Amino acid sequence: MTHLWLRHEVRTTERRAPIVPDDARTLVDAGITVTVEDSPQRVFDTGDYAAAGCAVAETGSWVDAPDDVFVVGLKELPDAPAELRHQHVYFGHAYKGQDGAAALLDRFTCGGGALLDLEYLTGANGRRLAAFGYWAGYVGAALAVLHLRGSLTTPLRPLTRDELDTALRGHVDARALVVGALGRSGRGALDALAVAGLDATAWDLAETRDLDKPALLAHDLLVNAVLTTTPVPPFVTDADLDTPGRTLSVISDVTCDVTSDCNVLPVYDRITDWDEPARRLRADPPVDIIAIDNLPSLLPREASVAFSADLTPLLRTLGHGGDEWARALEHFRTGVAKEAING
Repeated sequence: MTHLWLRHEVRTTERRAPIVPDDARTLVDAGITVTVEDSPQRVFDTGDYAAAGCAVAETGSWVDAPDDVFVVGLKELPDAPAELRHQHVYFGHAYKGQDGAAALLDRFTCGGGALLDLEYLTGANGRRLAAFGYWAGYVGAALAVLHLRGSLTTPLRPLTRDELDTALRGHVDARALVVGALGRSGRGALDALAVAGLDATAWDLAETRDLDKPALLAHDLLVNAVLTTTPVPPFVTDADLDTPGRTLSVISDVTCDVTSDCNVLPVYDRITDWDEPARRLRADPPVDIIAIDNLPSLLPREASVAFSADLTPLLRTLGHGGDEWARALEHFRTGVAKEAING
């Protein structure tokens, strides 16, 4: 019998859940055991999971769970234990040369566990099957508009969509560009910009193959929603930011591949956060970067419900030969082998 263990998130700003209570009930009714760690910061009450038939465990107790448990989460694991013996389902960010990737894979190798990375949970066509992309794009674009208006209050706090849309509505005289406009994140960004009254320029593969840098720099606001798994020529470089006459003043990098070789915006070296969502890259004329790597957590309920709806049917095949999980496991094995060669 499959046993899922929904862990508490160690990141203090993480409010989302990969499985919401209603979907947990669906899994329990299908004969799957679901254990949920208590988490005071999760947007859904632990009691709602208990009412859905889930067992409740102490925060962080997954480390003592049986070996055959699948530990399900979203963001980074705590630094301990040093050896990971379970199969973990979450966004590991370990296959594109990110900082800490080698150390993470080594923890799995030493413990005999495995990473089933949600980013690599794909169909036969390579398309991701469960993603927060729409809401990441929505929030990333919304923060950029609010910052451009000078109305972005900090520290950031979780909101409902109605609250965010109310803040967005108003007038801003600006030209906005969304790169990667046809994907989930791009669609979310365009929708948020429309709420703000902006008819944004939408670029995708056709426009980025032969990038018009002067046209890009002539926009006030850029939202990058491009996710690439192989290095491509960067969209904006340090030299571009020093171009005379540059109009671009706010960049929102939804993808946040900052420490990866696949980074298309190599103009900053670290992410931003809820306390400091925007960081200045140039002073004259000013240009700021927004690069928050858990954007959907600012709309935790909406984002969780949508993601859980995608993930729940897939969890029913976990441990029972689902092709998508086999592909995710193969990515892990390839990543481990690559690190062994490079190491």
